[in-house]
Amino acid sequence: MKSIAVLTSGGDAPGMNAAVRAVVRTGVAHGLNVWGVYQGYSGLIEGNFKRIGTRDVGSIIQRGGTILGSARCAEFQTEEGRELAIRRLRGAGIEGLIVIGGNGSQTGSHALSQMGYPVVGVASTIDNDLFGSDVTIGVDTALNVALNAIDNLKVTASSHRRALLVEVMGRQCGYLALMCGVAGGAEAIVLPEVETSPEQVAEKIQNAYERGKPHAIVVVAEGAKFNAEGLCKAFQKKRLLIGYEFRSTVLGYVLRGAAPTCADRLLGTRLGCAAVEQIAAGNKNVLVGMSHGEVITTPLDEVIRGRKPLDPWYLSVADLLAH
Repeated sequence: MKSIAVLTSGGDAPGMNAAVRAVVRTGVAHGLNVWGVYQGYSGLIEGNFKRIGTRDVGSIIQRGGTILGSARCAEFQTEEGRELAIRRLRGAGIEGLIVIGGNGSQTGSHALSQMGYPVVGVASTIDNDLFGSDVTIGVDTALNVALNAIDNLKVTASSHRRALLVEVMGRQCGYLALMCGVAGGAEAIVLPEVETSPEQVAEKIQNAYERGKPHAIVVVAEGAKFNAEGLCKAFQKKRLLIGYEFRSTVLGYVLRGAAPTCADRLLGTRLGCAAVEQIAAGNKNVLVGMSHGEVITTPLDEVIRGRKPLDPWYLSVADLLAH
């Protein structure tokens, strides 16, 4: 193999640039020509490639987002679109592809691999819902941004004796909400994996009020049956809250945009290097991830079928620690 390409796809995650940097510099060290694919799978179909070298990725390790860009691409969902993408790659002399991204991105990787094109995935999503890696690029930064916001909100909530609903991202995975809720001392945590009614949440808030707490914090995952907006409407309609005033805050995309933490820079670096080593050694159609502090590979067909559960220990202690 003489030439590889790297793309970033799906939602951007802090640490993606560290991974791109590692892919480029490790690839060059292995004697490979490295190409950047701009704007994700859309760039594959359009042939939006550029040869990139070690100097092109200087001073990007500390930057959030992705210098390669990302975009949705309906055409790539079709077999014809994927065939065109492979023709573009082969026409440029590119013999393998590294895809940095989450579930949707690795579903695309798997689709290309099923058509005979060599792909290695790199686990990257703030949602931490990707099977095949204990932790994914971007998670640590997103957790720290969310936790800082929760700490700040707790101060103002105490000043006004309020209950605050704080919604975090995560799609259908409650990892961010669970970890932020436990680390932030939340009185209640609402997750997609555990069905929770507005009445149950209101009861926890009411219990906090009766115990004399000056505030109550509820961390809500965006994919829960009742998100922050849904809970607010239910509280108002059913008049469930007594004592506290309540407000809601949706953190949203602010979780993606921060400069990557040390942990995410190191994780992006380690996984980016490992991806090149895998593809250079002829190993293909796998996801590179981390398990118990070690780099592992998981076949892409297992990645797209697997479901990643939440840690049952944190689920078991969340209510206990809220007291």
